[in-house]
Amino acid sequence: MKVIIIEDEKPAARRLERMISKLGLKVDVLLHSVVSSVDWLNANPHPDLIFLDIQLSDGISFEIFEHVETRSAIIFTTAYDEYALQAFKLNSIDYLLKPIDEEELEAAVKKYRDNQPLDEGLNMEALRSILISQNQNRSYKTRFTAQVGQHLKLIETGDIACFYSENKATFIHCNNNRNYPLDIPLEQLEGELDPSKFFRINRKCILNIRAIKDILSYTNSRLEVKLENFSEFQLIVSRERVKDFKNWLNES
Repeated sequence: MKVIIIEDEKPAARRLERMISKLGLKVDVLLHSVVSSVDWLNANPHPDLIFLDIQLSDGISFEIFEHVETRSAIIFTTAYDEYALQAFKLNSIDYLLKPIDEEELEAAVKKYRDNQPLDEGLNMEALRSILISQNQNRSYKTRFTAQVGQHLKLIETGDIACFYSENKATFIHCNNNRNYPLDIPLEQLEGELDPSKFFRINRKCILNIRAIKDILSYTNSRLEVKLENFSEFQLIVSRERVKDFKNWLNES
């Protein structure tokens, strides 16, 4: 069986690959963007099964199928909430909610192995419309809870300058220059934050548009973002996200 993973977060892709290998399947290739996926699928025989993240670094994964026709079975990996995911069930598509659980992965693979079609009646345009509609009407988190010693601190999203990861941990950086640990990975946070206010500029950081102080040109067609009172590391918009970042600035 030929299997590929399309996932823009490389650590998440490698973790999924390891989980799949425990089930006796070999992953042939890891792809990380719409562009690389289109190029690979146009140049290679299509796999039997694709594990497909919805939000990739350079766009929505549905865009792949505007350029490539495939009969591959698809299991989506996503951070979308359960309400929006009813659309996938109605279209006979299986999905894995991030962070991926080993038992749920095994059940999805078993479903495929039992020859239950995962992509029967697949309509990418309909799914795109449903997800856009859900995003327009859905509610997003307005506060987070952080552990501070023996206390729980409530932090309003309006007080958050950015979320960042360091040494495999996630932190909230507030406008008052305080950092707080958060037990939620960035990939999950993306699905919980209002996309009109927060943008993930690279693998390490999601920032609040209201906290941006300055934006500078940086090497290799990238951008550097300056926030008030943030000095943990340079905030660089990765090259593949610059276009979306500029669009986000204009639309927010």
